[in-house]
Amino acid sequence: MLLADAGRRILFIGGKGGVGKTSLASAISLARAREGARVLVVSTDPAHNLGHLWEREVGDAPVRLAEPGALGGVLDGVEIDPEATIERHLAAVEQTMIRLLPERQHAQAREHLERARHAPGSHEAAVLERIAEATELGEREYDLVVFDTAPSGHTLRLLALPGQLAGWTETLLRNRDRSERFSAAMRGLTGRADPAPNAEAELRRTLLRRRERFENLQQAITDPARAGFVVVFTAEALPVAETLEVVNVLTGMHVHITALVANRRSPADAGELLLRRRALEDRHLETIRAKVPGVPLVELPLVAGELTGSAALESFASLLSP
Repeated sequence: MLLADAGRRILFIGGKGGVGKTSLASAISLARAREGARVLVVSTDPAHNLGHLWEREVGDAPVRLAEPGALGGVLDGVEIDPEATIERHLAAVEQTMIRLLPERQHAQAREHLERARHAPGSHEAAVLERIAEATELGEREYDLVVFDTAPSGHTLRLLALPGQLAGWTETLLRNRDRSERFSAAMRGLTGRADPAPNAEAELRRTLLRRRERFENLQQAITDPARAGFVVVFTAEALPVAETLEVVNVLTGMHVHITALVANRRSPADAGELLLRRRALEDRHLETIRAKVPGVPLVELPLVAGELTGSAALESFASLLSP
């Protein structure tokens, strides 16, 4: 299938809000599952629609969306909960800090963590942490992981974060190294023992794991053999303009664009109004083809009814097969 090559394990579905990203992510995932693949679809959009689309509860842990088909494929779904991720992260950090710090500083440490809970960027960092975890889970237990992303601007900021956070963690490690060398020198002068060697070692292991996780995600995102990005749009002026901007930014980030998808194409045989609208859409698609000549352009029709429930998604998924 063009939109999800069998050799690629990670696929991001992005674009302007309201263009059908969740529907397409679900349809691609379902189509690959029907071909026999084990697929995980992950919603990173704070305004989750995955559960509404499938008409079932979807949470922060994988749940089954489609039962195994004749070829043995399965489809599971996740809606990332950044608040739960922040809670888990802060709880782990608090435990480490309590072991590292003397009791008189525990209250101050807890106040610092409470401020960190609402600090700018904490939500994005939590979402990125879960994307990295889902990527690792997907490559370990699934054949394909499909990310249904937030609207374009938010997603582009997230994709730029792994390298920044890996660099930030590297700086923390260097600072820890300098601090440990200084502490070791002072202990040598005073003859005091290291007060918490196990806690120090645990903190270092945590930082190393975090750096490795973000470095792996950065490598995956920019490796066309492992990951690709499908940009969804409707053939209208504003979505087309935003799509061209997204393509330029992704190209600058060395993210491979698998395909462009023009969703909800008006029919040419359903009356004068839709015929005139289709002619306008055709002109917008000519612009896309001229400015992004090397990327496949897939057209999907406007469908009758609402795309909710497994039957409707099965029908939509069938449109993706050659």
